[in-house]
Amino acid sequence: MTEFRSPEAELAAFRRRLLVAALFVTVCFGLLAARFYYLQVVRFDYFHARAEGNRIAVLPVVPNRGVIVDRNGTLLARNYSVLTLEINPARVRNLDATIDALGEIVTIEERDRRRFRRLLLETKYFESVPIRTHLTDEEVARIAVRLYRFPGVEVQARLFRDYPEGASTAHVVGYIGRINERDQQRIEERGETANYRGSEYIGKSGLELSYQRELHGTTGIEQVEINAGGRAVRLMSRTPAIPGNDLQLTLDIGLQQAAEAALGNRRGAVVAIEPATGGVLALASTPSFDPNLFIDGISVAEWRALSDSPEHPLLNRALYSAYPPGSTYKPFIALLGLESGKRQIEQRFNNQGLFTFVGQRYVDRKSRCQHNVDLHGTIVHSCNTYYYQLAHDLGIQAIADFMGQFGFGQRTGIDVPGEATGVLPSPAWKRSRFSSREQQQWYGGETISVGIGQGYNAFTPIQLANGLATLLNGGNLFRPHVVSHIVDSVTGERRLVEPEPIARIPLNPRHVDAIRQAMADVTVTGTAVQAFRDAPYTSGGKTGTAQVFSLRGQRYDADKIPEHLRDHAWYIGFAPAENPTIALAVLVENGGFGGQSAAPVARQVFDYYLLGAPVEAPAQEGDPLLAEELER
Repeated sequence: MTEFRSPEAELAAFRRRLLVAALFVTVCFGLLAARFYYLQVVRFDYFHARAEGNRIAVLPVVPNRGVIVDRNGTLLARNYSVLTLEINPARVRNLDATIDALGEIVTIEERDRRRFRRLLLETKYFESVPIRTHLTDEEVARIAVRLYRFPGVEVQARLFRDYPEGASTAHVVGYIGRINERDQQRIEERGETANYRGSEYIGKSGLELSYQRELHGTTGIEQVEINAGGRAVRLMSRTPAIPGNDLQLTLDIGLQQAAEAALGNRRGAVVAIEPATGGVLALASTPSFDPNLFIDGISVAEWRALSDSPEHPLLNRALYSAYPPGSTYKPFIALLGLESGKRQIEQRFNNQGLFTFVGQRYVDRKSRCQHNVDLHGTIVHSCNTYYYQLAHDLGIQAIADFMGQFGFGQRTGIDVPGEATGVLPSPAWKRSRFSSREQQQWYGGETISVGIGQGYNAFTPIQLANGLATLLNGGNLFRPHVVSHIVDSVTGERRLVEPEPIARIPLNPRHVDAIRQAMADVTVTGTAVQAFRDAPYTSGGKTGTAQVFSLRGQRYDADKIPEHLRDHAWYIGFAPAENPTIALAVLVENGGFGGQSAAPVARQVFDYYLLGAPVEAPAQEGDPLLAEELER
């Protein structure tokens, strides 16, 4: 039997289905509209920025690094343009094949490939990366006629750093190198990440490091429209970079090179300072190295040659190496004797050149140190027994307190990094230095060794030069500085680096004059007479010979001692004697007697500074017995 459906029921069901479908469509369109509203209105700023970021690339404009010149305007660090072969990875299908093909046209070494891969990871996809730098004209010509074969390959001009004076400025000016992870971390900690975008180099040592912020400049910005392939289409806006500031130094590169020439192939250092300002005239350390090797990454072989050298050319002996000062310490001890009242200028002694301490006899063989000796004569002829007794009378704590005022045993604060503290011994220092109670105890025999610049004393050449400058100017202790002016590279405005006085030592001018006069006579009748004979100017100084190891009563014979155990030769001096404009400290490592090895270096430095005289090769050694008689 056939069942008939009710038309009214079917119509009602159809209407229900139609209503559900309508509601479903309405909800879907509502959700779609809501999503459109969310994307187009609520998140408009976000997605607009994303879209612009895909369309517009913000590229950094690296500023030109400031140049460095000496006091006379001689360039010590400059920028120069070189042609580089670069690859834009966004426009190259097969990088390895392209590099191999380019290697058939110009030389591309494995180190170039390693550097390229490293830079590729650090560079945005649409920026070009150098595969070869310092192209010759011939190489540029060979590439130019074949560039049509290499889409994405181009020859560009880039600025590189150069140090025209080479090794002469390595320890002062320093050098730059590629930014590594440690540098990047320091940049982030200082909140300077934005200013180093695009920068590949940063100061690694010397003034390049300590004045990095001044030299670097301010990074600019370019907004470039790019296509879907990452290729630049047009420049939309540009904020130019601000070049770094230039540095003018107190350093005289001619004097610096004169000091190096006077030292010759010997290990040593020369530090020269203006007593009135603390400005450094020379900061020489030999041997040295070529800082240009480090700019684009030093090779393994070159690094090993420097780091493994027994001469240690990477060591800045002027600032970092500390040595016993020997008899160059005596003028300061003598000044303390006068200031403390333990000695008088005219006071004379007839000690027969003998000092006895707990049964130990110390004899001074020099005849002029044995009878009727006054303070003046003890400096001129370097009498040891006088200073044994004086140090014993003063006591170690008084010596440490007084010498600390001159900056001994502490960093001078010079604006070149890498300075050592040295050692100014005292009971407190010894307690902090040693662990056992017996070692921590201070003994009287140690005090008398300190009095002649031996024992635990260990000072750097910069400390001795600055201490002498402080004595000469009457007690004004300055912070030594190498930079005299910071020059705005855009406006040319010069900002003076003011001399910075650290302390004022209250000294009796009469006592200072007595010490200066005695040091002046050192070059006339004393231990430096050989070096300064017939000098057309007046000067003063003090020789010093610092033992590397104890002779234990035996006679010093350099020929029988290994070279690295021979005495260090010192000389501190100033010129002209009546109005000093230069104070210096000369160290010749393992050079023997100060009057024989170090004083002639000072003479040549003074000759150049005062007379403009050329520097000759180091003089042949004189009579060692005569040198010993004068020095010891």
